[in-house]
Amino acid sequence: MAKESMKARDRKRRRLAAKYAQKRMELKARVKQGDIEAMFLLQRLPKNASPVRIRNRCRISGRPRGYIRMFGINRIEFRRLASQGLIPGVKKASW
Repeated sequence: MAKESMKARDRKRRRLAAKYAQKRMELKARVKQGDIEAMFLLQRLPKNASPVRIRNRCRISGRPRGYIRMFGINRIEFRRLASQGLIPGVKKASW
């Protein structure tokens, strides 16, 4: 299990990124056109408002490593849930 502070930090980053997404997109378009003032305004946005700082984490345990995007969980939880038959359409391979 990840520390609660790490999960909270990631939730905060996701909230901020969503809040400033529209403004960031508009400023980036202005920067592409050559507006220097927009570049400075873009730098003034909070660091955590950048979508690059968001880390994919398991919805169950909060573990950042071994994340499977299709299911939103890590490999360990995926294996546990698949073994119990709780993930529809997933079955253990055998050959």
